[in-house]
Amino acid sequence: MYSFHSRIRYSEVDNRGRVALPAIIDYFQDCSNFQSEELGVGVSFLTEHRLAWVVSSWQIEVNRYPGMGERVKVSTWPYEFKGFFGYRNFTMETEEGELLAYANSIWTLLDTEKGRPARPLPELLLAYEMSPQLAMECDSRKVPFPEQMEPREPFPVHKYHIDTNQHVNNGKYVSMAQEYIPSGFEICKLRVEYRKAAVYGDTMFPFIAEEQGKITVKLADGEGKPYAVIALEEKK
Repeated sequence: MYSFHSRIRYSEVDNRGRVALPAIIDYFQDCSNFQSEELGVGVSFLTEHRLAWVVSSWQIEVNRYPGMGERVKVSTWPYEFKGFFGYRNFTMETEEGELLAYANSIWTLLDTEKGRPARPLPELLLAYEMSPQLAMECDSRKVPFPEQMEPREPFPVHKYHIDTNQHVNNGKYVSMAQEYIPSGFEICKLRVEYRKAAVYGDTMFPFIAEEQGKITVKLADGEGKPYAVIALEEKK
């Protein structure tokens, strides 16, 4: 397990003074990157070998959103490699041990030159120490969406959406989806399935479906093929 300690910053909170959901994703993503860098298999190593880890799915559960100034401990550990998939858990806790948020995630190792999945190099497999999977109820990697969804106004992918893989960063899709959440909707569970990578210059065509306690957002291309499907559930 790898952990780092931090403090919720003003730049990370929403209009209620609590950490924003995309900021929790950033904390989790940063934690996994910090671990990989310390193990010598981070961005430079992957770039040298023309590889990249891209997230295939998130399932994030939030018990409580910490407020500005709260001190937190963020932890991550891989629990399995299978083919070109990597499986990883995350937690965010208070310094006293209160579990604020936790996650299951599935990652795909890509050959950036060929644009297709690749099996991990021996150096990658040896670098990480596996830990037991977090005791949580895991949903399917696939996020279903209704056939009938309400289209919304398309919008372009901007430069600030792009990360070092030259794709839209996985947390930015969640920020986009949150634009369609009504006021007072308290997200306690997030599921995201990433279908294909959007890049700078693409146009997002959003489609929305609302049901009791749940909103599903499909961010698609001009032909309706999803870049990502995001399901957001509120507390019951």
